[in-house]
Formats: sequence, structure tokens, C-alpha cells
Amino acid sequence: MKKLILSSLLFIFFQTAWSQEMDTLRLESFLDWVRSYHPVARQADITLEMGAMEVRTARGAFDPLLFGNLDQKTFKDTEYYNYREAGITVPTVAGVELMGTFEQNTGQFLDPEATVPSGGLFAAGAAVNLGQGLILDERRAMLRQAKLYQQSTEAERIAILNELYLGGVEMYWKWSESYANMKAFEEAVRLTEIRYGAVKLSFEQGDVAAIDTVEAYTQLLSRQYRLQGLQNQFFVDTQMLSAFLWNEEEQPMLLNPSVVPQPLVENDQYAIDPAELRENISIHPDLRIADFELASLDVDRQLKGQSLLPVVKLKYNFLVEELGGFEQSPFFENNYKFSVSVYTPILWRKARGSLGLAKAKIDFKQNSRDLKELQLRTKLEGEINSWNVINQQVSTLRENVFNLERLLNAELRRFEMGESSLFLVNAREVSVFDAKITLNGLAAKRKISYAKVRYAAGFGFE
Repeated sequence: MKKLILSSLLFIFFQTAWSQEMDTLRLESFLDWVRSYHPVARQADITLEMGAMEVRTARGAFDPLLFGNLDQKTFKDTEYYNYREAGITVPTVAGVELMGTFEQNTGQFLDPEATVPSGGLFAAGAAVNLGQGLILDERRAMLRQAKLYQQSTEAERIAILNELYLGGVEMYWKWSESYANMKAFEEAVRLTEIRYGAVKLSFEQGDVAAIDTVEAYTQLLSRQYRLQGLQNQFFVDTQMLSAFLWNEEEQPMLLNPSVVPQPLVENDQYAIDPAELRENISIHPDLRIADFELASLDVDRQLKGQSLLPVVKLKYNFLVEELGGFEQSPFFENNYKFSVSVYTPILWRKARGSLGLAKAKIDFKQNSRDLKELQLRTKLEGEINSWNVINQQVSTLRENVFNLERLLNAELRRFEMGESSLFLVNAREVSVFDAKITLNGLAAKRKISYAKVRYAAGFGFE
């Protein structure tokens, strides 16, 4: 009778039975879905649009400007004056401002300076800064900084996606771990139920003592209790994983109960190249963002440096009565308007203070950037070391599980020959299942550690 019972137990212990067909959600498919539809992934893509709009806004400073003025005075049937002016100004990225105007003034009390031919007067020319603003001015500085911000949004987008990637991978493998633990103890409960039934039958036939049925029953209750906790943990982790899943209509999704994760303990091909990871730190998204901020601060420093120069603004306009007359208008001979404005502060305290502050901001940001790189490299080394240690632990524990199973098999054979007790068999079996649960946890940590190594080096979904 004992041999028949033990043969059944061994068969059940080493076989896995599935009561229904299950759908497997693999990590790659999960991450593809998260990358495509998660709100954070959408936000990451929006950052690119923000950068493009920032550049468009800065380019708006170079938009041509149309203007018009009308100033008229009439008193006691006398037209004192009637000033009419219209024109266009076109700023350029070279720092030269092109201008074109038309003015037509009439009246009995015109300012002699405003007297023009009856048909009006056309003027076309340019204004240029020869001192402050020659190399860089406010508009060109804003455009440069906007372009730098646009480039930084790509790095910011990658940083956001990398963080989403790590969160998704961690949650997936925790879900897989809780599923593997639950299935392990479902097997343990099935095994214990059969053992309890066999011991009860042996007691009824007088082969074992009544206390053996109590031992088998308490073991069954203990495993049922642990299984209930693991089932609850699997439910919680399933809900947490569902929080990463959204559909095309930006609505949250729930996993179907028939969906299961890929096997936790399998022959994966995860491997890392420490040299490649260390090299990639130099283009880590966080460092790229800091580099763009430094470049933007340097543009501000150059602009502040321009304020140390005197303001020298030159304006020149050709004057003609008809538009076709510009072709025959020589420089500085006849029919032109010319002006030069020059001014400068004496002590330059505002300019020197602004420039010194801009340099201090660069030094502060550079120190922060260097510290950030050191922290990233330190973090990467820690993750690489954790990866190596966890790999060793997984190998060690796998061997330990193998040996614990051998001890359990030996204890079962001794029990079959009457040289052991049900208590010792249960103790061996508990060690096996506890070691399997620990191995599941280490296997999950190993896969999460791989993701953490990639994240520390600046990798993510790519």
C-alpha cells in the first residue's frame, strides 16, 4: 500500500498539470504596448512638440513688421498738418534690419523736416549695430537658446521613456514572480492533499498512527494559508501591471484573467558588456540635458559680454519719389537719410555684474554636471556589481534546489522502507518549496537587475 501511495506522490511532484489553455504575455509585447500607448510615453513625445514651438516662438522675433501712422490736425477750416506714413521692417539673423517706408505729408503748418513731394516719398535702407549687438543680440540669442532647448527635449524624452521602461520591467517581473510562487504552492497544496488522503487511508487500514493524519492535515492547512497569501499577491501585482496598459483611445485596460507571464526561470540570454555601458555614460540623457543647459548659459554669457561694448547704431536710407528710382541712387551723394547713434556708460557696473553672474552660473552648472556624471558612473558600477552577484546567487541556489530535491527523494525512499517519518518527509518538502520560492525571487531580481544596469547606463526601450 505504501509503495502505491509513494509512487503517486512522486509522479505528481515532478509533473506540472494545466487545467486550461493560458495566453502568455511576453515582456517584449508588454513593453511595445507600454511604449505605444502609456500616457507617460505620450507625454515624452509631447516634449518634442514643445521644443518645436519654442523655436517657432523665437523665430517670431524675425518676422517682418508692417506699420502705419496717421496724424492729422484741422482747426477752423484750416488743415494744420496731415502726416501719413506706412512701412515695413525686416529683421535678419545677420543682425541687419532692413527697412522700407512711404510718407506723404500735407498741411499749412508742417514741420520743415516733414516736407515731402506732393506724391509722397519712398525710403529704403537698413540699420546695423557696429558695437553692442554686432556679434549677438537679444533676438539671435533667443533663437540659439530655443534651438538648444529643442535639442534638449529629445534627451528629456529619452530620459522619461527610460524611467517608464524601468518601471514597466520591474512590475512585469514582480508579476511573473508572484505567478511562479502561486503555481509552486498550488502544486504543493495538491501534493499535500493527496498525501493527506493517502495517510488517512493508511490510518483507516491500520498502517499508520492517528497522529500521522494530524501531521498531514496541519501541513495541508499551512500550505493552503500560504497559497491564499500568494494568490492575493498575484492579484495585487496583476492590478499594478494593468496600470501600465492603455489602449489607443487613451483608456486604461485590465488584463484578462487567462493571461499569464512568460516563465520566470528559463534559459534567457541576458548578458552585459561593462565596457560599452561605461562608454555610454558620456551620452547619458541626464548629462546631455546638462550639456544643453550649459550651452544655453554660454549663449547668455556671450550676450552679456556684448553689453561691455558701446552702442553704435548706423542707419542709412535711400530717398526717392518713385520706386524705380532706387536703382540710380548712389551712396552719400544725394537723396539719402543717414544717422549714427553712439552712447556708452562710464563705469560699466551693470554690464560687468551681469557678465560675472553669467560666468558664475556656468561654473555652478558645470560643477553640478561633473558631480552628476560621477554619481551616474558610481551608480552604474554598483548595478554591474549587483548583476554579477545575483548571477552567482542564482547559480548557487539552483544547485541548492537540485540537492534539496535529491534529499527529498532519498527521504521518500527511506519512508517507503519504514526508516523515516512523515514529519521528516514534510520538513524536506518544506525546504524544497521554500528554496524554490527564494529562487523565483532571485530570478526576478536578476532580470530586474539587467534592466537597472541598462537604465543606469542611459538605455531604455531601444
